[in-house]
Amino acid sequence: MKIALTIILSGLLLITTLSAATNPKLKTQIKENTIETLLMGLNSNNIGLKSSSAYMIGELKLTQGVIPLLRLLHTEKNEELRIVAALALYKIGTPLAIYAVKQTIRFDDSERVSKLCASFYNEYLKNKFYGEEINVDVSKTALK
Repeated sequence: MKIALTIILSGLLLITTLSAATNPKLKTQIKENTIETLLMGLNSNNIGLKSSSAYMIGELKLTQGVIPLLRLLHTEKNEELRIVAALALYKIGTPLAIYAVKQTIRFDDSERVSKLCASFYNEYLKNKFYGEEINVDVSKTALK
């Protein structure tokens, strides 16, 4: 009796495991309310909320956030927020977003922001042209 029960439970466990492994995970849907809330967070006066919203927009690759992130990248006085905006744009990866990161290397007043944007852009190029060694010379591109 114990052997039969063990065999049945083992079979059930095996079937459950196999069925879970063969079903691909469903891609989660991002609700419109979530997108609106993140975009509103970019307009907040709270630096932490603004930075978290920008980061999450990048992680979720929300193309609706490109224009607000561009605005943040070009008008924000806080270096950290500009860096987070550039990182989010890099993660979104649209041509406009990548172009903005590339232009920030040359035109941002902060050397720190320029260097980090150069790192983001280098990473983009490495992923685009996998296997080729590509480096953006920050000393030449960051000159004002």
